[in-house]
Amino acid sequence: MPTGIMDYLLTGWEYCRPALEIIILAFIFYKILYYLRGTRGSNILAGMLTALLILTAIADLMKFEVLSWALSGLWTLLATAMIVIFQPELRRAFAQLGSISFRQKDRKKEVITEITTAVLNMAKRKIGALMVIERKIGMRAIVEDAVKLDIKVNSMILESIFYPNSPLHDGAIIIKNDRIIAAHAILPLSRNENFAKSLGTRHRAAVGITEETDAVVVVVSEQNGNISVACRGSIRYDVKVDKLLRYLSALLMASDDNSFANIFSMEDTVIDQDGFSKGETE
Repeated sequence: MPTGIMDYLLTGWEYCRPALEIIILAFIFYKILYYLRGTRGSNILAGMLTALLILTAIADLMKFEVLSWALSGLWTLLATAMIVIFQPELRRAFAQLGSISFRQKDRKKEVITEITTAVLNMAKRKIGALMVIERKIGMRAIVEDAVKLDIKVNSMILESIFYPNSPLHDGAIIIKNDRIIAAHAILPLSRNENFAKSLGTRHRAAVGITEETDAVVVVVSEQNGNISVACRGSIRYDVKVDKLLRYLSALLMASDDNSFANIFSMEDTVIDQDGFSKGETE
């Protein structure tokens, strides 16, 4: 490489390096503060920082030499104090960092189990439900118009949301990762006329959102307690209890949609994008 180009690259790196360091430090501080938000130690840390900043400003303004010397020592001890104050949080953070890949799989399994438990309980009591599980394509517009939540997925929470006469039972809930992020969400209905003839509003909404996104939707019918699973514009109707867990595991834990193609080769009733049940012809 010519010497002139190397000089330009080295000069550019000298200018970019301080900015890169600032960005890295800002990102690290942001992640630390974001992780510590809402913990018991966060209020202690905020109080300590506020007190030290105020005292430091007063000492510099009034030229208090002894106080300035004492505060400089306290700033040095702050790092040690943070380790002591946030010991439980730091231990948990490092433990999660060491097993992040396993934790993601465990969380998915836990979410699938909680959803399956809630669905089966509601199906037995014929309580209507509409659960949208977000995957790669986000649904920000729908979430913005819904009631925003931030609750860890739990079967009892899901059942309480859809309990008859509950303020949030009407509409759908949206699940992202292991959190319920919205309730009372209004989903777009499928524009396929064949679905309008064969399915009710709740099931048409389930198909409608899967026509626009890659989400997986679980539906419980309040008329007969039947369970349905929708994805990619098709819906598997009247899913048997022993297969619901298998379907959700295949659709939510697979890295691609090959499992989706395989899952529709099983024997439950399938209504596809043409509006025909499996085995039917035009």
